[in-house]
Amino acid sequence: MTTASFDPKAILDGIRRWVEIETPTEAPRQVNKLADLVADGYRDLPANMERIAGRDGCGDHLVARSSWGRDKPGILVLSHLDTVHPLGFIERLPFKVEGDSAFGPGIYDMKGGAYLAYHAFRQLCAMPARTPLGVTQLYVSDEEIGSPTSRALIEAEGRKAKYVLVTEPARDGGKIVTGRKGVARFEIFINGVPAHAGTRPGDGRSAIRELGNIIQTLEAMNDPKRGVTVNVGVVRGGTKPNVIPEEAYAAVDMRVPTLMDADELVPKILDLKSRTEGVSIRVGGELNRPPYEKSNAGAALYEHAKTLAAEIGFDLVDTRSGGGSDGNFTAPYTATLDGLGVDGQGAHTHYEQMYISSIEPRARLLYRLYQTLR
Repeated sequence: MTTASFDPKAILDGIRRWVEIETPTEAPRQVNKLADLVADGYRDLPANMERIAGRDGCGDHLVARSSWGRDKPGILVLSHLDTVHPLGFIERLPFKVEGDSAFGPGIYDMKGGAYLAYHAFRQLCAMPARTPLGVTQLYVSDEEIGSPTSRALIEAEGRKAKYVLVTEPARDGGKIVTGRKGVARFEIFINGVPAHAGTRPGDGRSAIRELGNIIQTLEAMNDPKRGVTVNVGVVRGGTKPNVIPEEAYAAVDMRVPTLMDADELVPKILDLKSRTEGVSIRVGGELNRPPYEKSNAGAALYEHAKTLAAEIGFDLVDTRSGGGSDGNFTAPYTATLDGLGVDGQGAHTHYEQMYISSIEPRARLLYRLYQTLR
């Protein structure tokens, strides 16, 4: 009788191969180098591989479709190959194992989870019987910058699927993600009037002073009770200390828990007005990831996963996350479950790590989801 194999050491060896190919989003050749390795892994499987050429400075996207189950909506698995760490960061954070932790750039977010999804699919293909639903695995190259070149593909595949499983890392000790805030990004450009700050200050109109007004307005939009956060993360302006600044700039991040919040607050930011005569403001931006709200279908999917986890031997607890993922694009219309990747800590940091003890149970959970969803 054929049985699935979930040897943590063998799986970790596979994860290591993916981690040691550095893949910053802005280095498409590196991302494509990993895409080559991932695609090679499907060549001996009953699956068809489609490779979509990268554009706008991003790498290629991969779509692997099982040879069965194409006649009806199936399971879509979302993963990304890009990481935030710059090229060469692996010298600072080389792959290494210390106790239960394996370290490396992107190992937690999310090469560990992406590899688990591949491994679970590989084990599925080794079984003599085919599952009720087909499986499509989508690996994108630009998630860490908001998925600008893959969003349309994600949404199209999501609309065709019955379920979406996202291999982003687990949260807070292995929690699954059943909701995420929506993400909006804005750029604010301010134009004032320059003047000599010592001899003719009254002739000037300070763009930086107006930026201060705007920052106060934006900060006042923060509402911890509602879960709304507004962060002015980048500011620039001025030329010299003795010149009334003619220009200023700010980049803003906003997170909202519901679409209703987005509908209220996005227009307010886009409609910001100058309080200073002679100073103009231009605001650009949008909600680039809609809120991922827990639907009835999503709740049922979570309960199914929770039952499977209990059979495997661990308790699966759900949570909401303030961070966005590609699951935000599919949750509004397809049952979506996120945070199915490895457990660990330190995403995007110099100590990023995954817990080796999470490999087997998380891989088994993905495998059982592939097997049992119908």
